[in-house]
Amino acid sequence: MDTIDRIEELSEAECLRLLSTVPIGRVVYTDHALLSVLPVPFAIGPDGQLVLALLPGGSLARALDGTVAAFQADHLDEAARTGWSVLVHGPARLVREPAEHAELLRSGPKLWTDEREPMFVRLTAELVSGRRLLPRGRVTGR
Repeated sequence: MDTIDRIEELSEAECLRLLSTVPIGRVVYTDHALLSVLPVPFAIGPDGQLVLALLPGGSLARALDGTVAAFQADHLDEAARTGWSVLVHGPARLVREPAEHAELLRSGPKLWTDEREPMFVRLTAELVSGRRLLPRGRVTGR
């Protein structure tokens, strides 16, 4: 079987569903004219926006605020050589409104590395794409 037959393009709805099954992803942004990638906790809001939890006082929130960023998450099974990967692009904005911030403290993603109160960034999913590597012997419906 050709490897390409094992790769399935995912719909936007399936991509967002898969994203909701993992707690950590990687935000891709520009820092001093260089691409940077950092793992961050996240959640998908009811409006389909991604909410990223960031360490307070860091430069990441400033670097993301008002820019277009990318976000990637995946789940891979090394033994079975299967898995999926989803990539999201869109505008990012720092949550500044106190009521919105308070609500996200109650219901949003939690920092894994710190007990301090996180800062939150909303990333609007304008471009969403994903792929799944299927098990051997299973082909896509092409």
